[in-house]
Amino acid sequence: METAGWRERLGMVLLSGGLDSTTVAAHAVRAGGRVRALSIAYGQRHARELAAARAVAGALGIELVEVDAGFYGRLAAHSALTSTVYAVPGDRPAAAMAAEVPVTYVPLRNTFFVTVAAAALESWLLDRIEGAGEDPAGLEGVIYVGANAIDYSGYPDCRPEFYRAVEEVLRLGSKVGTVYGVAMRVEAPIIRMSKAEIVRYGVELGAPLGLTWSCYAGGERPCGSCDACRLRAAGFAAAGVADPAAGSG
Repeated sequence: METAGWRERLGMVLLSGGLDSTTVAAHAVRAGGRVRALSIAYGQRHARELAAARAVAGALGIELVEVDAGFYGRLAAHSALTSTVYAVPGDRPAAAMAAEVPVTYVPLRNTFFVTVAAAALESWLLDRIEGAGEDPAGLEGVIYVGANAIDYSGYPDCRPEFYRAVEEVLRLGSKVGTVYGVAMRVEAPIIRMSKAEIVRYGVELGAPLGLTWSCYAGGERPCGSCDACRLRAAGFAAAGVADPAAGSG
């Protein structure tokens, strides 16, 4: 549903520092309203992507809220991204990536991420409504996510139906939704785009793609063989665009 022109939008971007979330962050800035970014340390194998998120937020001129949730990786340990017990898959063809839920899936990570973002966004909205006495009818909240159901179709929490259900949960489980009738929408603008389309859109938006990090490994240079690296390389190649972060992320 289109946002009414007289409403002020408060936007919270889930920013990982990768290509997808950086493109979505640039989209949120273009969409207007007040924008903040949220970056979550969830116990992942490395912090390289968190450094990229800081650089991206700085380049876009948006406030970045960093959350230390390292405990989550210990709970969601059945993943190659949170445990060294499982190896990160390498050199897989695209068909294999989409054929199953891969071991790089982190149990309920996106559910957790959206919940954290919603808590921050609801608090921001309540500060405006109850703290500053603003009319709730003049506000709306948006959580921007970089989920993609095309290139990452193996992940159950990257599908449009998941985010539609999440919106209903947020409406029913929040004070701003049940008391003030303020929606907290989940906007996933690239969810149906191919990786090449995401690259082109990021370039169109002027997103700082050269600052991004997509690799599942945390070395000085991307590994080039994990699913994220291969999808990124294929996307830039298909878009006919040179990767500005080639050699660094």
